[in-house]
Amino acid sequence: MTHQEYRNGSIDPAARPSLVFIVDDEPDICALLVENMTPFGMTTRVFSRATDMLDALTLEKPDACLIDLGLPDIDGMTLINEVRKKSSVPILVLSARSHSSDRVMGLEMGADDYVVKPFDPREVVARIRSILRRSANRPAETVSEDKARFAGWTYTPGSHCLTSADGEETFLSTGEAHLLEALLRAPKRVLTRDYLLEHGGRDESLDRSIDVRISRLRKKLCTPDVPTLIRTIYGSGYMFAASVEWK
Repeated sequence: MTHQEYRNGSIDPAARPSLVFIVDDEPDICALLVENMTPFGMTTRVFSRATDMLDALTLEKPDACLIDLGLPDIDGMTLINEVRKKSSVPILVLSARSHSSDRVMGLEMGADDYVVKPFDPREVVARIRSILRRSANRPAETVSEDKARFAGWTYTPGSHCLTSADGEETFLSTGEAHLLEALLRAPKRVLTRDYLLEHGGRDESLDRSIDVRISRLRKKLCTPDVPTLIRTIYGSGYMFAASVEWK
């Protein structure tokens, strides 16, 4: 069984060991998560400090990360931002912060999902498996090495890497990547919010997830003196305004 087979979606994520980084300074919570994840074929690395996790990220490529926001050395939001500079690895936030503004902030920083403490560990496992499945089960045509080129930008679906005209790279979360690709596959066409929600990953806990991710994509695609590439069509949805070339 190869990693490429897994990435291509030909194998259920639960059928291969998935490496998951857990970053939380509460040992009891980490032990509970490990206990519940192990039966589902998940290998874990547990860190109590954000800096240790960042160091490990240079040596291993996890399939997903569980990040607590209340870490002793670096705020969890800052950690998410640092991870997104290096990787498109799916991120699930664990936090005692239950206000909707915190959930919005988590998505804006690049998280794929958000779970509030105290939580049912079975729900966390289910959400991780869902994230891994969304990450793996992309349509076959998107697994190729084709790249999208538009308005000086280049987007590589296989790595979720967005490259600006001056060569600066940034990595998208799984939800952002699916959302951007849906727009790029249908340029200059109006796509409804429901259509984009299906392609960007529904977040039942946050109705505003689509708007948050659209806002984040706009910020990443922002270029001085250039109109926004993603336009809001009021009452209908969103449209990608530039021509797109795939090759």
